[in-house]
Amino acid sequence: MSAPDLNLLIALDMLLEEGSVAGAARRMHLSAPAMSRTLARIRATVGDPVFVQAGRKLVPTPRALALREQVRAALEQATQVLLPGTEVDLKTVSKRFSVRANDIFVGVHGGRLLELMAHDMPRAVLRFAPEEDDIDDEALRTGRIDLFISAARQLGPEIRVQSLFSTNAVGVARAGHPLFDEEISAERMCRWGHISVSRRGKSSGPIDVALAALALRRQVKLVMPTPSAALFALQSSDLLMTTPEHTARSAINAGLKIRAFKLPVMLDSVLVTQAWHPRFQADPAHQWLRRTVWRLCNEPDADSEPAPVLLS
Repeated sequence: MSAPDLNLLIALDMLLEEGSVAGAARRMHLSAPAMSRTLARIRATVGDPVFVQAGRKLVPTPRALALREQVRAALEQATQVLLPGTEVDLKTVSKRFSVRANDIFVGVHGGRLLELMAHDMPRAVLRFAPEEDDIDDEALRTGRIDLFISAARQLGPEIRVQSLFSTNAVGVARAGHPLFDEEISAERMCRWGHISVSRRGKSSGPIDVALAALALRRQVKLVMPTPSAALFALQSSDLLMTTPEHTARSAINAGLKIRAFKLPVMLDSVLVTQAWHPRFQADPAHQWLRRTVWRLCNEPDADSEPAPVLLS
């Protein structure tokens, strides 16, 4: 029995990522007919169709899905075997990191992360990628993003996830808002209009559920795509908003004329995590990135740590 052609592993990995013969062909610098012939060889070797046509796309069979992580692990192991045994000098690494991160992390730690990268990995480039409508774990699988920092959510079973920190929601209003003249109750909080923060334009969230339990309802007067944009709009209005405590703290320390207050309703805390595809598990540059992100979130420099938010 002849040994299998290990090049088929690379081709199968590309096909699983791209979901099309044309896309895999481009990645491997082959013509579409040549890639089709390679797919035929994969089918003959595996003894399974591997992909079936669904409209204009190829859909992996259950057998192909079961092979996905075995293929990726085999390629990673082979890559490690072929790498030089010497330690990688991070100062010589030229890499572009694409990080999809929420406003909580970027606003509090983005600048410091860039500063540390400039020192430890000066030839690397950091790109904070915008949130899109694609599926987050698919973006990690295909390599469109290298690291995903967000509120904890369900991701694919192979995606590696690490907890970073938890944050609680607080209320925010402009400094001098009449809300602060008396004790802040849920009823009083509903007398003023609110800003809702949603990239997709939603005007409701967990606070509306909590208020509904008290037979109360807030009036959302403005919907903004990001917390930072909402906080700037807040300064010159009588609107109120809820935001993570970390975000409020960063804005106050940046000099925004706003004031935070403890919400008169109970909301669950938010766990922020970082997630990555296992292909990067042993990559020295990616290890530095994950380790640095965790350290920024859990071991802040005492000299630069912002003061806690003073809640009314």
